[in-house]
Amino acid sequence: MIIGLTGSFGAGKGWVADYLVTQKNFAHFSARTFIIAEITNRGLPIDRDSMTEVANDLRKHNGPTYIFEELVGMAKEQGGDCVVESIRAVAEARYLKAQGGVVLGIDAEPELRYKRIRKRGNETDNVTYEEWRNQELRESNPDDPTKQDIFGALRESDAIIINDGDEADLRKKIDEFLVTHRR
Repeated sequence: MIIGLTGSFGAGKGWVADYLVTQKNFAHFSARTFIIAEITNRGLPIDRDSMTEVANDLRKHNGPTYIFEELVGMAKEQGGDCVVESIRAVAEARYLKAQGGVVLGIDAEPELRYKRIRKRGNETDNVTYEEWRNQELRESNPDDPTKQDIFGALRESDAIIINDGDEADLRKKIDEFLVTHRR
């Protein structure tokens, strides 16, 4: 089974990926890691703006599904259960599904998500609430398939988990998803 994770900023995609890896023995393939390697190669600062710029540039020059073609290829080569994190464009979600994968969306209310991103302390998360919301909105480009459209990708999900409870609640929702969507 290949699960592609998508969702809004700070919704819990990383936690879900970690749960699948540590508790369900999934292999993990990360778009973030893939893009950060390219950012480093280009000598750019590692921040959300560089992540968006580089990901959009890779899509523009290599096609809208390039990042996920690479990641899904690695997952298929690995074999077994894999999670690919994180889908940021409609074309990526559709590509993963066309390759036999399942798209799982993770979402929550913006205020809760912002609180979570501030707590995790990634280099891309050192921003005010207003800056963070503006970044999220800038990553919603429904008219250009070479750019990110996180909410369009979320709408492509085979299932959406609303992550508004505690970790036990989220584990239960993931387990239910696995039972109903395992092929």
